[in-house]
Amino acid sequence: MSGSRLDPETSAIARAALDRAPDAASGPVLIAGGGIGGLATALALARRGIASHVLERRSDFTEEGAGIQIGPNGTRILEELGVAEALRPNVGVPQALVVRDGASGAQLAELPLGDWIAARHGSPYWVAHRRDLHAALLRAADAMPHITLTAGFDVSGVANDAARVAVAATNGEAVAGRALIAADGLWSPLRSALFDSPHPRFCGKSAARSVIPLDAAPKELQRNATMNWLLPDAHVVHYPISGGRELAVIVVLEDQQDGTDWSAPVSPLQIQQSLTRCAAPLRALIQAATAWRRWALHALPVPDTWTRGPIALLGDAAHPMLPFFAQGAVMALEDAVVVADALAAQGSDTASALAAYQRARRARVRQVVEASRRNGRIYHLAGAGAMARNLMLRHVPPARLMARYDWLYGWRRA
Repeated sequence: MSGSRLDPETSAIARAALDRAPDAASGPVLIAGGGIGGLATALALARRGIASHVLERRSDFTEEGAGIQIGPNGTRILEELGVAEALRPNVGVPQALVVRDGASGAQLAELPLGDWIAARHGSPYWVAHRRDLHAALLRAADAMPHITLTAGFDVSGVANDAARVAVAATNGEAVAGRALIAADGLWSPLRSALFDSPHPRFCGKSAARSVIPLDAAPKELQRNATMNWLLPDAHVVHYPISGGRELAVIVVLEDQQDGTDWSAPVSPLQIQQSLTRCAAPLRALIQAATAWRRWALHALPVPDTWTRGPIALLGDAAHPMLPFFAQGAVMALEDAVVVADALAAQGSDTASALAAYQRARRARVRQVVEASRRNGRIYHLAGAGAMARNLMLRHVPPARLMARYDWLYGWRRA
């Protein structure tokens, strides 16, 4: 679906499909979007005996991106969904979060992860390639009899009444069911069309990602840790993925170039020239990366409403967040199990179930969105602000710093 409007002709096809399917209220949950959030929702529903039909607009189920961090609140859900064991060989389990001054290279803090965070929250802290997480979810979904997967279905028309919904694609194909979950990402066409939402706003920053062989990194950076380098108006994060064979590198910069492309190529020289005043090990790491992909960072206030009758938004479609808290995908995993719980508990009353899902999630995601914005400001401080930040990192006990995030990593749904 292009733009922010539903196609009238395709919506008429959806209406006809709804009229032909009087039993749609007992049909599957339709999920628009076959990314991490959509597949996790399908798996969560299947484990509660609820059928779903995942509709992916692209011609196949693929996932772009590079590294992803999955805190205990996310790995706990992966265990529940039955994908953790399949993913485990391809993850990294960093033992620490190391924070360094990007200009001098001085270590500011080493915060415990590894065994410490697993013992504290009952589940590990993993880092992985997004591709590997998506592939594990896709294999699990493909094996579930309650889940139907359809690629090349671009939802362009929607029709619904109080208890049923149907969607149609421009090729005339249509399906009906008891609910529609729009898990179609930051630029969700369904959010724009059905919820009168503004477009995400450019934040004046961009992120660039690359993956290199671990042994191509400077020796001192090949340790099993997530490292965060702080600079005025920039920061760099890297961590081992693919079972420790590769290193994911993410560079976040102040930037005035807006755009909607999630994977725009950017020259290595451009990244290097943006980080000329950095410590030698970090500079060597940046020079080792020969392929970069860039995306502009956008934000959108968490809306008061992201459900309407039998239709709901999920993940970035509902509450996009900046990447400074490494929680975007994990919030989609949390959404998935909460909406599945609600649909299982409410029986045939889909609208009430989706309203309950929204109530259960609104305060939580607003807290995470704000924490992410705050982290972004702190990471890019300069002058006296950076000095105060660095002093705090050096002198507050690491375990005490990590305990401040118990509310995040210790989340369990009611």
